[in-house]
Amino acid sequence: MHALGILWGDIQIAFCMVTRLIKTTLPLDCLNRQCLKIKDMRTKSLSFLILFASLFAACNSSNKKSETADTVHAATDIDTLTLPAPDTTASKNNFSKVIDWPANTTPQAPEGFVVSKFADQMKSPRNIVVAPNGDILVALSNSERSVAEQVVNKISGKAKSEVSGKSVNTILLFRDSNQDGVPEVRTTFLSGLNQPYGMAFIGNSFYVANTDGLWVFPYKSGDTKITEAGKKIVSLPAGGYNNHWTRNLLVNKAKDKIYISVGSGSNVGENGMEHEVRRAAILEVNPDGTGERIFANGLRNPVGMDWAPITNKLWTAVNERDGLGDDLVPDYITSVKEGAFYGWPYAYFGQHEDPRLKGANPDLVKKTIVPDVAVGSHTASLGLAFYTNNKFPAKYQGGAFIGQHGSWNRSQLSGYKVAFVPFKDGKPTETMQDFLTGFVANANQSEVYGRPVGVAVAPDGALLVADDVSGIIWRVAAKQ
Repeated sequence: MHALGILWGDIQIAFCMVTRLIKTTLPLDCLNRQCLKIKDMRTKSLSFLILFASLFAACNSSNKKSETADTVHAATDIDTLTLPAPDTTASKNNFSKVIDWPANTTPQAPEGFVVSKFADQMKSPRNIVVAPNGDILVALSNSERSVAEQVVNKISGKAKSEVSGKSVNTILLFRDSNQDGVPEVRTTFLSGLNQPYGMAFIGNSFYVANTDGLWVFPYKSGDTKITEAGKKIVSLPAGGYNNHWTRNLLVNKAKDKIYISVGSGSNVGENGMEHEVRRAAILEVNPDGTGERIFANGLRNPVGMDWAPITNKLWTAVNERDGLGDDLVPDYITSVKEGAFYGWPYAYFGQHEDPRLKGANPDLVKKTIVPDVAVGSHTASLGLAFYTNNKFPAKYQGGAFIGQHGSWNRSQLSGYKVAFVPFKDGKPTETMQDFLTGFVANANQSEVYGRPVGVAVAPDGALLVADDVSGIIWRVAAKQ
C-alpha cells in the first residue's frame, strides 16, 4: 500500500464515498457514521479487500428504504408541480464526460440569434460581472479536491465532468470599446485570490467574494488592473458540499447594502446543523462589512442573484438537494422575501418534509414557503441574469436567463443549457423554456461539450455565458 502513496484514512474515506456514489443505495447517515469519523486515522492498511468488505458490510447493514409519502402537488403562481414520493434508495449517479467542442461548432440559440466566442483559452471561467464603465470581468476558479476525493472522482467518473487541479484564483478583464463582440483589451485584473466568484462595485471600491471572505480593493473607473492592497471585511465559512464553495455578491440600488450568497456545507445537514451556521443563506452587510444579518435562509445553495426589473426585488437561483430520486427536488429561481425560510434541510418546495429528517424541526417545516419558479431537478442552476437591454426581441425583455451547469445525481442528464423564464412587470408569466442548447454531445453516452455557469448582459445587449469546463465565454447576440 505504500506504493499508492495514500494514507489509510484517505483510502477508508474514499471507499465509503465510492460505495455511496456508485451503489447509491446507502443512506446518508451511513456515510456520516462510517466515513467521516475516520478522517483522523493514520495507521497503514492490512488488506485492501478486508477494508472494502468491512466498510461495505458496515454501511450496507443499515441500508433500509426510507419511509415515503404519496405523490403530492406544489402550486406556484405560474404552474402546478407534481412531486413524486421521495425515495432515498432511488438515487442514481450519472456523471457527464466532457469532450472538446468540434471545430466551427457553437451552442445553439433560437432563430434570430447568432452565437460566437467572446473569449477563450482560460481555465474555468465561472462568473461574469459588468463594471459600471462597461468592462467585462470574469472570475476564474474551480473546485479543489482532496486526495480521497480525487480517488473517488477517478473511479466514479466525476473527474471527467469537471475542471480539475489547482484553481487559478484570478479575475480577468475584457474591454470591447466598439461593441463588436471582440474585446480589444484582455488583462489580469486581480490575482492571488481564494476561489473567487462574486464581484461588485460601489464608487471607488471593488468587492470580491472569496470562498472564505469578502474583500474590498481601491478602484478607479477605467482601471485595467488592481494595484493596491485589499482588505478582508467579512469572514465567511469556506468550502461546502460538492461545489458549494461559491460566494456571490449583489449590491442594492442605494449602494448601502451588499448581499452575499453562501451555500450549505452538506447535502441535508448530515454533518450536524452546528456546521451550517451562516450557511444556506443570503447575508446582508454594510459596504464596510459591518451590520451583518441573515436576509433569508433555508436556501440550500443560492448562487445566481439579480434584481428583477420593475419590482426591484432580489431574485436568486438555488440548487436543491440530492438523494431523493431523479425528479426530486426541483431547483428553482425565486424572489427572496426578507426573513423568509425556504425549507432546507427539513422541507422542500413548500412544506414537504424530507424523510431523512422526519420530525426533526416541525416548526421550521411549517414556516417553509414555496419558491416562485421550478427549473428542473438536479439541473445545477447557477447563473441568473435579468435582461434589461432592448436589443433582444420583446418576449425576452425583462425576463430571466438561467445558466444550468447540469446534473450528476440523475439517471438521465438534465440541465446543460441556458434556460429562459418570461417576465412581465417584474413577475414570471410562463414556465421555463430552452434558450441556449447544444452543450450535450451524446446523451446516451453522457458526453457533453460544455457546462454553462454564469450569465450576464453586456452593454451592447448581447448575453454572455461562461462555459467553465471548456474555458470559453460565449456571446449570444440578436441578428441585425
